[in-house]
Amino acid sequence: MSPKTSRSDGKAGAKEWALTPARVGVLLLAVLTLIFIFENTDSTEIRLLIPLVTMPLWVALLATAAIGALCGAFFMRRRG
Repeated sequence: MSPKTSRSDGKAGAKEWALTPARVGVLLLAVLTLIFIFENTDSTEIRLLIPLVTMPLWVALLATAAIGALCGAFFMRRRG
């Protein structure tokens, strides 16, 4: 093997999981989002197309965040 492809230090995947400023920013944003969601625990009425349902606001916020994350992950995979 050439020196560029062989690794003798045992750190083959170390660079893949390094903390970059972008990853720190995403983690910080995720923590702030969860804090915002769990601070809003009052019940609220939400119209889901036709029915009017009463649910805790944190459930609606968490569901919206999860749907947004899934859509973002889907479009990032299709782009790459």
